Amino acid sequence: MKNGVVLITYADSLGGNLKALLSNLNKNFQGCFSGIHLLPFFPSSGDRGFSPINYDEVDSTLGSWEDTAALGADYEIIADFMVNHISRESVYFKDWLKNEDDSRYSGLFLPIEKIFGEAGPTEKEISAIYRRQPTEPWLTINFPSGTERKVWCTFSEQQIDIDISSEAGESLFRKTLRRLKDGGINMVRLDAVGYITKKRGTSCFMVEPDIWETLEKLEAIASKFNIELLPEMHEHYSIQLKMASKGYRVYDFALPLLLLYSWYAEDFSPLKNWLSICPRKQFTTLDTHDGIGVVDAADLLTPEQTDFTVEKLYSRGSNIKRKYSTSEYQNLDIYQINCTFYSAIGEEDDAYIMARAIQFFTPGTPQVYYVGALAGKNDTELVEATRNGRDINRHNYSNSEISEEMNRPVVRRLKNLMKLRMTCTAFEGNFSLSENKDNKTLEIIWNKDGETAVLTADLSIKRTIITLKDAGGEIRSFRP
Repeated sequence: MKNGVVLITYADSLGGNLKALLSNLNKNFQGCFSGIHLLPFFPSSGDRGFSPINYDEVDSTLGSWEDTAALGADYEIIADFMVNHISRESVYFKDWLKNEDDSRYSGLFLPIEKIFGEAGPTEKEISAIYRRQPTEPWLTINFPSGTERKVWCTFSEQQIDIDISSEAGESLFRKTLRRLKDGGINMVRLDAVGYITKKRGTSCFMVEPDIWETLEKLEAIASKFNIELLPEMHEHYSIQLKMASKGYRVYDFALPLLLLYSWYAEDFSPLKNWLSICPRKQFTTLDTHDGIGVVDAADLLTPEQTDFTVEKLYSRGSNIKRKYSTSEYQNLDIYQINCTFYSAIGEEDDAYIMARAIQFFTPGTPQVYYVGALAGKNDTELVEATRNGRDINRHNYSNSEISEEMNRPVVRRLKNLMKLRMTCTAFEGNFSLSENKDNKTLEIIWNKDGETAVLTADLSIKRTIITLKDAGGEIRSFRP
C-alpha cells in the first residue's frame, strides 16, 4: 500500500452508509487519505460487525459490493477477515449444530476434545491458556441430538472459534478472498490472529512454530489474489518486533500510551527509545475502534510509568469513568481503556496536534480513526444508552454533524497535517532521530533526495514546529 494516510471507519459512521462515506470524503477530506480501513461491513450478529454471519454479501443497510468497488476506485481498501471466529448465526455453525460430525463444516469448529482429547483439559492446562477475560474460553453447546459439547469461544458467545488451518477453514478463507478482491479490496487484516493456534500444553496464543506455518499457508492463498495480509493483535511490543522480523507489516499499538505518558510527564525518553527500535514496516495508530492499549507498551514504560499514565488518563481525560472499561460495560479486554484519544489528552488542541504530528513522523504508515479525524470527544450518552464501554469512541456522525465539526480549528489543523503527510516525499526516504539529552524535546528528521522534513516538539512550551526544505534548498516553517 502507499505510504500515505489511512482512514479507519465503519461503513455507516460518516453519514450513514457507504455512499455517504464516499460523498463525505470527497466533500470534506480531499487530499487527506490514500486508503481506507473499512471495518466489517458484512451481515453480523454482534460486536459492531466482528461477528460475521457470512462474507458473501455487504450488509444491505450499509450498501453493496458496487459501493465498495466505488471506494476502491479512489482509495486502497483494507477489509477484515475474522481469522479466529465466525458468528453462531452463520450457516456454517448452524449446519454443524444440526448435523454434528456429519456436517461438511464440522472440521471448521473446535470442540475441546479436538485439542485435549476425550478426557478434556486438566486444571493446569486450563490455567496455562492465555485469556483476555476471566472466564473459560469455551461454551457448552447443546446439540438437537441431545449431545452436550464444549466448544472453543475466545471472545463473546456470538463469536465461535474456527480452525483456520483445517481444510474447511482454508476453503472459507479462499472463498472470502475471491469475493473481497472482486469488491475492490487490496489488503486483508487478520483480526485476532494470535489466538488461532490452539495446542495442548501451551498458552494457545502465538504458539510457535504453528503460528508461522499457518500464516505461510494463508499468505500462499492470498498471493494468488494479489492481496496483502495484515496480522493484527494487541500484545507486548516484542511480539510485533518478532512478526516484523518475519517480514510482516504490523501495528504500532504502543504509540498511544507512550505519547500520553510523554505529555503527562513532560518526558520523551521512553518514546525516543521506542522510535529507535520500532518496526519500520508498520501502521501507526493513536486510536482505533478498540480501546487505548496498555499491555502493548509494557516494558517500554515501567510499571510505575504505566500506572502514572493510567491514573492521569482517568483524572485528566474528559468524562471517562473506570467502569466504562470493566465487564459492567461489556469490556472484553482487561488490558485496554475505553476513551477517545482527544479526550484522553484532555481535549487540548495543541497537545492533540503535537501527538498527531509525532504519529505522522513515526516510521510507518499512519492510520487515523474517523472519530480522531474529527477530534471527537467521549460519547458518554451513547455508552450509557448501550451499556457498552467501547461505544465511547464509536459515535456515528450525521452529515450535518460532520459539516459542523469541519469548522473547528483543531480539525482544520489536523487536515493540513494530513495533507502535508500525503504530499511530502521526504517520508519516502530515511528516518533519523536527533540525539539530545533533553527529554522535554523531540526532533525527528526525514530525508529523501535533498528534500527534508524536520519535526521539533517541545513539551516545556507545548509547541510543535515542522521545518521543510525542498531539493533546491528553500526552507519554510509549518506550524501545525
